[in-house]
Amino acid sequence: MDDDKQKLDNDWYIAARNKSLLNNESVGDRRQLLNDNKAKSKTKSFLGNEISELNAMSKLSLLDGEDEKLKMDDKASKENSPTSTSMRSSMKFDEPNDDISDEQEFEVISKTQSDLYLHVNGENNGENGYDETDYPENPFGDREGTTNPSLFFDDGSRSVDYVLVWKKILPPDDYDETDALKAKELDKITKEEEARASRRQVFEENLQIEGLQLEKYVVDDEIHFVKIHAPLEVLRRYAEILKLRMPMKESLCMQKAYNLQRRATFIDKIPGLTTVSERTKSTFNHFMKGFMRKFIVDEKHFPPISHRFTAIYSRDKEYLFDLQQPNFFTTWVRARVVQFILDRQRFSKEQAHDFSFGIERLVDDQTYIAAYALHDGELSTKGSRRHLLFTKWASVRKIFQYQPLDYIKNYFGVKIGIYFAWLGYYTYMLILASIAGIISFFYSIKLMNQNPITEQVCQENTTYVMCPLCDNLCDYWKLNETCLQSQITSLFDNHVTVIFAIFMSFWAALFLENWKRYSAEITHRWDLTGFDVHEEHPRPQYLARLKSIKREKKDYVTNVSEPNVPFWRMKLPATLLSISVVLLLIACAVATVLGVVLYRMSVLASLSFYRDLSTSFTILFTTTTAAIINLILIVIMNYAYESLAEWLTELELLRTQTEFDDSLTLKIYLLQFVNYYASIFYIAFFKGKFIGSPKSYNRFFDFRQEECGIGGCLMELFIQLAIIMIGKQSMSACVEMLWPVVMKYANRLRLRTGKNRDGSLKKDRRYVNDLKLIEFGSRGLFPEYLEMILQYGFITIFVVAFPLAPTFALINNIFEMRFDAKKLLQHYRRPIFARVRSIGIWYRILDCISKLSVITNGFIIAFTSDFIPRLVYVLYYSEHGNLTGYVDWTLSKFDVLEFRNGTQPLKTDFVNVTECRYQDFRYPPNHPNEYSRTAEFWNVMAARLIFVVIFENTVAVVMLLVRWLIPDVSAELRDQIRREAYITNEIIIKKEAEIASARSRTRNYIQSASKWDRLLANDFTGSQLDLFIHSENEARTRSRKKGNKVQNFIDNEVQRAENYKNNNNREETNV
Repeated sequence: MDDDKQKLDNDWYIAARNKSLLNNESVGDRRQLLNDNKAKSKTKSFLGNEISELNAMSKLSLLDGEDEKLKMDDKASKENSPTSTSMRSSMKFDEPNDDISDEQEFEVISKTQSDLYLHVNGENNGENGYDETDYPENPFGDREGTTNPSLFFDDGSRSVDYVLVWKKILPPDDYDETDALKAKELDKITKEEEARASRRQVFEENLQIEGLQLEKYVVDDEIHFVKIHAPLEVLRRYAEILKLRMPMKESLCMQKAYNLQRRATFIDKIPGLTTVSERTKSTFNHFMKGFMRKFIVDEKHFPPISHRFTAIYSRDKEYLFDLQQPNFFTTWVRARVVQFILDRQRFSKEQAHDFSFGIERLVDDQTYIAAYALHDGELSTKGSRRHLLFTKWASVRKIFQYQPLDYIKNYFGVKIGIYFAWLGYYTYMLILASIAGIISFFYSIKLMNQNPITEQVCQENTTYVMCPLCDNLCDYWKLNETCLQSQITSLFDNHVTVIFAIFMSFWAALFLENWKRYSAEITHRWDLTGFDVHEEHPRPQYLARLKSIKREKKDYVTNVSEPNVPFWRMKLPATLLSISVVLLLIACAVATVLGVVLYRMSVLASLSFYRDLSTSFTILFTTTTAAIINLILIVIMNYAYESLAEWLTELELLRTQTEFDDSLTLKIYLLQFVNYYASIFYIAFFKGKFIGSPKSYNRFFDFRQEECGIGGCLMELFIQLAIIMIGKQSMSACVEMLWPVVMKYANRLRLRTGKNRDGSLKKDRRYVNDLKLIEFGSRGLFPEYLEMILQYGFITIFVVAFPLAPTFALINNIFEMRFDAKKLLQHYRRPIFARVRSIGIWYRILDCISKLSVITNGFIIAFTSDFIPRLVYVLYYSEHGNLTGYVDWTLSKFDVLEFRNGTQPLKTDFVNVTECRYQDFRYPPNHPNEYSRTAEFWNVMAARLIFVVIFENTVAVVMLLVRWLIPDVSAELRDQIRREAYITNEIIIKKEAEIASARSRTRNYIQSASKWDRLLANDFTGSQLDLFIHSENEARTRSRKKGNKVQNFIDNEVQRAENYKNNNNREETNV
């Protein structure tokens, strides 16, 4: 390069020297030297060598980098926009410009001594190579089979990125012009429609000013569709504003060198183990490959999407990005950009209305009836992503295969992708919990027939006569009547339960910590690292409620005037009302539990008339029917809770959508938590704990409290859990399948056209068909998350009483994933594209549930089951160190003559009964402290409390240890993120250095050419020219040496990476 430049300088010198000898030549003749063919040829050769350093730069980024006119006038202008003029035809700059690409042809023309024009010709001679080659505007162009013309504008090339729909209001069918009342009503409707039309006109004009392109389509002169297309310039501008991370050129990223620099594992550090590991791994991988083929994603339909280096998009660094890649701006990026613009465009010309903006407000006031992005085809359209996902992901036949998360994210957006990633990971972790639960359950079945307590209860010749379970109507009964109940209880009340409870606490901590690691990997893979939510604008409903408020205040962040909510008149009363109603609803949930308790007591008394029914059957029947009634009441109250919770949250005047969603989430979860778990908490911690003694029962509204059977209330707790959990999941699945179908049909009826509403929309256009689908909404995922969080509570908080809960949850979730996928693809419009980093507030709720589960499981084992009393008996009271005599030890005696009047059985089949037994630790009759608590009771109580302390602290230590051992971000991922950031910075530094160097050399050349032009205008002798050229060469040499230092450093770094790669290759070859 330097030799060429020196040669060029020498040519210029020879030409100048020869010219100086011609003393009679004019100045015009001297200028003619620049047009000499030989000099021109060498000039172009020189420029070709110099500009070759600019290969990494795109034409557009170079022009944006320096041409201030193009950069400042991005908003309006096709005249100054580089997409419309600069690259399609030749353009001229009045001053020398450094933004020169090697794909362009340059011609240096000297017109005067002081002016130098740079003429730039497009390489394709004026053809539109920029829009169609570098940035294809057709996002569906590479999809085989997707030929529906309704996905594009009428020209067939511009894609429909978003659709707005509004409906013309027609006069009522029974309109009569002579009816004054109806005429007044029509006049009101007409004025409202005119106001809406005015808002639509202003809004759509602002969209066009912003650069969006609109096209309209009308159905039956009633339903109007506004198709929106985001041209390239808008995408570039807003990709930079939104700070979207876009894929970089693979040729820039040194991917191979990066992949080989892996972290050394533990095996790599021990000599000899590497060979054993490789041979073993080869055999194992061959076996696992065949086994896992049935579970992994089918790569034929979902080819793996390789991880690409990404960088935050910037127009002045477009040389980093793979601009030649088809669909560089994907459909979800295009829709996200359009949605961002729609959310912020004004619909009022009056500047005083600071909050007259946003498509959400326009949909809310029926200016538009819908705004949505399009599905890319019908479910039956082969080649479309929708068809592919519906057949290869949402199908029940694929329930055992992994989910194609990258494809789900690319089609539905990050928010829904995160939900399915979380649901899939949660389901995957349930496999481990289900295996442990099944092992615990079947091991308990094995122990059931070997349980000495069950043998003592079930023996035929038992002499234990038990006290009546209710007043008057209930008779005495024998202990062996509860044989079935005792056998069922033994399935859950054994030493395996304690181990399983500890395991599930460990599992909950493991699940949450591993999810954080997995979430970090997804966040990195989906380019959300460092993403932060933008400053949110106020909600339309919030502004609508405050439109009469005259007092305003300026927001500290945005400096925009907003209505100032009166604290004493609006804020405080709404908050107090919200808290009061929530407490009232909680009280209603508790009241339903008390109602079910009264039902159980009444049924138990009624069944006592049937003498041939055993006590076990009576208890089982009463518990089962009460649980079913409780489930029905729960479902009914849930609908009331959701409506009231949303109404209360609206009253609280929460400014942003995030604040509103968080408050609503907490209210609904709190209400449903009480609704679902109140009866379970009652059975687990209150039932049978405060009944008193037969001489003086503790009463509630003059009713005796319920009692637990022999061995505690675990069997009843198991029945309650099983019915509510399984019943809720079954009912939810049915509702999820049927409700969208009903809503879809209702939506079609609402969209009928004509005065008689007998016309239906045609099915030949994609945006028309999507209008018939259901709006997903910003809170569409809320019920899905809520259902799973409630399920998580069942399998953690009360898992001791129902070891099979994880198994039923696993079965439900396997189908739930596919049902949710099918529902989204078949019945809903394409959801709003939103960027999130995690599952949000739901993670905090999961963490609270996990911590609560440690407490509840500890108390259930200690106070609800008989584990601690049995342990105390074996260690301190048993003569043989076993459970022989345990049942007699737990039963106290009562003299039947001491029943309070009106409480003894009216009829009895037992004769000569002098005393009856009841389960408690109390002194017998005729004791100085008769019917008072014995020392055994206090010893057992102390043991229970000690167990709770030891259990909770042990589990807490285990959970802390798990969280300490499992960091939120793995070391490999952390190093990968740092490495990618380092490589990206190095690429930028290198390319900027190359650009600066090339610009400097081009500028120097142009200045040199201009200098020679001025030099030739003077008459110099040969010696004067020699002296001038010698000084110029020395200055250029010093500048070149100084400029090469940065390049040498970068070259050394690249060489070091290559050496490292070669060394690794040699080591692997030797191994």
